[in-house]
Amino acid sequence: MESVMKAFIGTNIIDVKTESILQDQVIIVDGPSIAQIIPSAESSNLNLDSMEEIYDVSGLTVLPGLIDCHDHLASKNYELISRWNLDEPASTNSIRIYKVLEDTLQSGYTTIRDAGGLDAGYKLAIEEGLCEGPRLVLAISIMSQTGGIGDRVSGSGHTNGLVTNPMLPNAVVDGPDEIIHKLRELVRCGADVIKIATTGGASSRKGLGPRDTSFSRSEVRLIIDESARLNKKVMCHALGGPGLRVCIEEGVHSIEHGCHLEEDPDLVKIMAEKNVFFVPTFTVYDYHKSHSAPHVQVRAQQLIDQHRRSFEIAMKEGVKIVAGTDAGGFIHGDNAHELELLVVNGMTPMEAIKAGTITAAECLEIDDCVGSIEVGKVADMIIVDGDPLKNISMLRDRNNIKHVIKDGKNIPISKRIL
Repeated sequence: MESVMKAFIGTNIIDVKTESILQDQVIIVDGPSIAQIIPSAESSNLNLDSMEEIYDVSGLTVLPGLIDCHDHLASKNYELISRWNLDEPASTNSIRIYKVLEDTLQSGYTTIRDAGGLDAGYKLAIEEGLCEGPRLVLAISIMSQTGGIGDRVSGSGHTNGLVTNPMLPNAVVDGPDEIIHKLRELVRCGADVIKIATTGGASSRKGLGPRDTSFSRSEVRLIIDESARLNKKVMCHALGGPGLRVCIEEGVHSIEHGCHLEEDPDLVKIMAEKNVFFVPTFTVYDYHKSHSAPHVQVRAQQLIDQHRRSFEIAMKEGVKIVAGTDAGGFIHGDNAHELELLVVNGMTPMEAIKAGTITAAECLEIDDCVGSIEVGKVADMIIVDGDPLKNISMLRDRNNIKHVIKDGKNIPISKRIL
């Protein structure tokens, strides 16, 4: 790709490393990278005539490209017929996913960890420049035991016997041999991270609740060990009960949801000691409490207070908290709702922005190249009209987002697509 020099003049930078604001700065982008950051008052020696693109962003705010560490970009609702991909032709579904990728990027999210359901072809297409979309970190499929959250069975007891996407293998496994085979298959299919489930959830079937256990301790230990041998981290869906304790004690990389951590505060201390990241996903429970099946609404309502207390304890103990929506059963492109809910539940706006930028980048182990506005890092930035440190909710309004820059490229922003 030909290197293009760009200058962004007069912006206020949210520095997530120092938790400060750098007023009236000039950012020089050279190709995909940030080449210089200097105060406007000291920029007289810059040769702006050499810049191919110059943007006057005086008074606007720049922050790092946002990161969602738990999304399901290929999902559009919680209906089983949709999850089995029986509701529309594969070609229509593929185009729909492309629109989701485009819309998510235009909302300011330059990196997404997809927690299951998106095949590696979309990542390849983005990297080759065939379409626009966020930088993707993929789980491919969710590993669970028979009867776990990944084992989608209809009310009649039927499973989907139709041929499915070979790049999205069924990851329902039991015992050592199946686990090792499936881990290797997932990596072959392009998994960047291994996603497992050790409990039920709010939206799982009746009889598989948030404290019900999936996988034995020995199975969890094997998954973590074999994943490490394959140089992959493990993210774990776990809400409460013994399944939550097992995955933390055995050393997963991140806990997704963790709603009942408050029942066993010792676990939070272990998370802090082991540097286990916490992705609370408030957004999905905000949705479930009023929009899902009756038993799911009841579960979500019951989780609200415990979830908030778990979050407060994790903050107090210094656990690294990361933003993730668990979008997929509901609207895409509103990922910043999670940042708003992090603030509602006790974070400052700066803490929430860090959870959606530098701490999220640490969780994905890409903080050496993204997550903060620094010389030498990749130019993933969003420039907004307003101050999200005063009003975090402004990031949900597409009208406030004036520029999205990914890999140094200015992404055109259109009206919401979906």
